[in-house]
Amino acid sequence: MTAPFEPPTPAILDVVERWHRYLGGDVPGRLDELLDDDGMLYSPVVYTPQAGNEIVTRYLTAAALTFPGDKAATALGHALHYTKQLFAADTAVLEFETSMAGKDVNGVDIIRINEHGRIVEFRVMVRPLQAVHAVHQHTGAALVSLGDPVTTSVTASLAPDTQATS
Repeated sequence: MTAPFEPPTPAILDVVERWHRYLGGDVPGRLDELLDDDGMLYSPVVYTPQAGNEIVTRYLTAAALTFPGDKAATALGHALHYTKQLFAADTAVLEFETSMAGKDVNGVDIIRINEHGRIVEFRVMVRPLQAVHAVHQHTGAALVSLGDPVTTSVTASLAPDTQATS
């Protein structure tokens, strides 16, 4: 049995609008205003959920560097754009498209907020498999370039492999 549909709260609509502005560079450094201190990030390239404002901020900052908003592409030619948005109660599902390393990337961001209008869950899903590999490589490189020792040690496996295989 499914739950009855609940219309979106004004808070989730506001958070998504501010997320779009953040990705577009209109509110740099304002990610802290969106995230709850105990927020969780579920990444398509990290097995365990990432918990807490500091680590989630690092991952979402790396994502913003790797997948910039519609306003501009990075030097690597990435330009993320959202194609669909679905809202219900405290949750938004945002479908996106971009390209990375010559691969088309399709995915969704699932954002859930608490009663204070702060993101408590940010879940990212990406397809196809080749896109997951490209996201893994580029997001890992962005995390390492941010230079945070905690993030760097946690995400060392995400960095591009620089060793030759025999």
